[in-house]
Amino acid sequence: MTRAILVINAGSSSLKFALYKDEPNLGMLAQGEIAGLGHTPRLHAQRMEAPSAATEADLGDVVSAADALRVALEWIQANVAHVHFSAIGHRVVHGGNRFQAPVIVDDGILRELELLDPLAPQHQPYNLAAIRTLHEHFPRAAQIACFDTAFHARWQDWAQRIAIPRKFHDSGVRRYGFHGLSFEFLSERVHKLVPGAQRIVLAHLGSGASICAVHDGHSVDSTMGFSVLDGLPMATRCGAIDPGVIFHLHRQYGLSFEEIEHLLYYDSGLKGASGISSDMRDLLATPKVEAAQAVELFVHHCVRAIGAMAAVLGGIDVLVFSGGIGWHAPAIRALICQCLGFLGIALDAASNAANAERISVDQAAVSAFAIETNEELVIARHCHSLLASRDSPG
Repeated sequence: MTRAILVINAGSSSLKFALYKDEPNLGMLAQGEIAGLGHTPRLHAQRMEAPSAATEADLGDVVSAADALRVALEWIQANVAHVHFSAIGHRVVHGGNRFQAPVIVDDGILRELELLDPLAPQHQPYNLAAIRTLHEHFPRAAQIACFDTAFHARWQDWAQRIAIPRKFHDSGVRRYGFHGLSFEFLSERVHKLVPGAQRIVLAHLGSGASICAVHDGHSVDSTMGFSVLDGLPMATRCGAIDPGVIFHLHRQYGLSFEEIEHLLYYDSGLKGASGISSDMRDLLATPKVEAAQAVELFVHHCVRAIGAMAAVLGGIDVLVFSGGIGWHAPAIRALICQCLGFLGIALDAASNAANAERISVDQAAVSAFAIETNEELVIARHCHSLLASRDSPG
């Protein structure tokens, strides 16, 4: 039997999974994703030994995250022989004030994490449901939670605090930052690519999007704060919004706060601004003026945020694009960087168009990269390290 670490990234509309050997180099055995839950669910999965024999399947009978988890486990059982799960690592969006590092989940910790559901209602319940289900199926495997907020846990008070009465901050109403597992991977990658770089701006641009300022490997600030609704306009989320708009929608249009919450999370962002699509690929391919306006809005907010993060850092040495848009959309990268020449950013057009890792010209004052993030690998690393620490003598 091969000792393996299973990594689960469970959300409301998708489930990603990856399987690694439980050994120092963490050789990947398999990976997959079930996307489109609630709409047109589809499985894509592959074994690393036979990447050309990937599984592609429509999943018309899969309607929930629990169904998706069952399909993932069935696929692993059918396609990866003789593995024993020593640990199952989970992406958990919110760790609150208490959880600032990966942790082995027991019943007490699970109850504490459930108390954080109100801070991330669109994500946390799905993350924790996967932990419960997999603990029932594999009671001898360590269930390990890795938190998206942990990378930002060392922020200074000025980055954490919201300008409301102190009693709310003391009870947990503060800025946390998210996408930490992605930013951790990207920060480590930049350290290898540009060892001397200190001031790094990381742009995780996807259906969820945020930009992070990193100094000497540590997060300093981010566009996401109290919730994943904050910061940049996203696929369906509005991003930062004047709080007065919320009161206006309630008073002038009669919307309940539940209706406003749904509007801002699911009907806004690129989808709301364009009235066409939440998918950047659709907007770039559409000649309609509304599509162009939504793209311009997104680009403007990215430029503004990158400039702000550079100011927080006192300058910028490296800019990194990642996420579904950041890594796959050279047109968006080009539009953003056209506005950032004053910072010393200059793209190499051919490298950018080819989605090369380094996309800046050699003589640029600021190095720019397009890097595919790997949250699952970060989780596997934490799991292996935590198990080794737990099992070591003393």
